[in-house]
Amino acid sequence: MKDAQGGPAYGRTNWRRFAVAAAVPVGAVVALTVGMANGAFAASFAVSGQSFKISADKLEGTGFAQYGDKDTTKDGTEIPVAVSGISSAKLYNLCQSVKVPGLPVSLTIRAGRESGKPAEATDLLIGMSELSGDAEFTDINIGQDASTLGLGGEGAKGTKGMFGQEAKSVTITGLKQTSTSTSAGTFKLKGLNLKVNGPGSDGKPAECF
Repeated sequence: MKDAQGGPAYGRTNWRRFAVAAAVPVGAVVALTVGMANGAFAASFAVSGQSFKISADKLEGTGFAQYGDKDTTKDGTEIPVAVSGISSAKLYNLCQSVKVPGLPVSLTIRAGRESGKPAEATDLLIGMSELSGDAEFTDINIGQDASTLGLGGEGAKGTKGMFGQEAKSVTITGLKQTSTSTSAGTFKLKGLNLKVNGPGSDGKPAECF
């Protein structure tokens, strides 16, 4: 089921369709889904429910953690997400785009495009429904109790007894992800460019991918 902009229409959470991003083993999805369905996770803030896209040529992160959670809208609708926490991140050629509901218009934010001047973030937390790219992890633990995670920065841990994973570092090239929430302790957008885009030759507004 999709909304008017072609994105997923969430309504009440369909737990069966949830899949964790970024290499969580299939067997762990069951444990994550059961935990979220029983209300084991709490949203950090009310989200709009609208998804947005993020891409980067490369993400370099020091301190990485991942676990299942849910974003919750103001009216109580629950959206299942995989949360990735990164203590310190550099993003090269960063792009973020979101469609304006009901209009053939999008808003894009670009940064970190100059050589040697990436966008930088600390205590980065991303709630996502999908991620793709080529990933390399250093000293990764898979299946760690989510409540004991400590490498992904401030607040990047889940509930006791639930599945989690963490690594000392992560590098993702060709990053593409669809998210519903992002927060950070600090976010430095070098060479920031914000643009409102009308429809292109195909009648659709520009997006990151």
